[in-house]
Amino acid sequence: MSAQPRPLAIATGASSGIGLELARLAAHEGYDLVIAADRPLADATQTLEALGAAVIAVEADLAVPEGIRELLSVVRDRPVSVLFANAGHGLGGAFLDQDPKEFQHVIDTNISGTVALLHAVGQRMRAQGTGRILITGSIAGFQPGSYQAVYNGTKAFIDSFALALRDELKETGVTVSCLMPGATDTEFFERADMLDTKVGASKKMDPAEVAKIGFDAMKEGEADVVAGWRNKLMVALGNVTPGETLAAQHAKAAKPGSANH
Repeated sequence: MSAQPRPLAIATGASSGIGLELARLAAHEGYDLVIAADRPLADATQTLEALGAAVIAVEADLAVPEGIRELLSVVRDRPVSVLFANAGHGLGGAFLDQDPKEFQHVIDTNISGTVALLHAVGQRMRAQGTGRILITGSIAGFQPGSYQAVYNGTKAFIDSFALALRDELKETGVTVSCLMPGATDTEFFERADMLDTKVGASKKMDPAEVAKIGFDAMKEGEADVVAGWRNKLMVALGNVTPGETLAAQHAKAAKPGSANH
């Protein structure tokens, strides 16, 4: 008798940070992996293969349709058990001072590419009658993001979209969960050019801890989970605070140079 094939998990944004930690947890639980990112994946691949997973790495820009097609092409017809839709990045600074190409890439990565991947893999899972999806949103989606306006706006979309998709897929055997972290110790702030901000210089959560919170919520089929009690408190306070006040508070943490004040 041939051995039962290992289940397959797809993890995007998996070169480091939360995405890599989610992939690591999947490898520990016996999944093979397709990992994708727009950064080199050799180190991540070596780490995951050392845990016993068969790994296919796709270095591609998931902000463009070609990148999504490249990712799906390596999956072929293999059933997908888990999707970690984690790819995303930010951009600091005042919106009117930003390069349109740069903020458009944030929108295309965080929204367009994520939605395209969810559509393609979600259809497969619905046809299978089984599957788990974990989407990385953010507590940023609850707060107008002065000096990070485009990023926060994209996460407001993702947080909302995840719950809508979850409702549409109920009773299909496919669950959708949304992980909403706050500031996490990853390459995010360096890539967003926000190391000189108060939030960029602040103490952050360990990405392994954040990933475990999300992974466990996904396994339990939970709708959404905010990572960390401080972030839970921020979300609760945000729900009763006027939006204009929230925007002003965000400016104090995200304005360029605020780390020195």
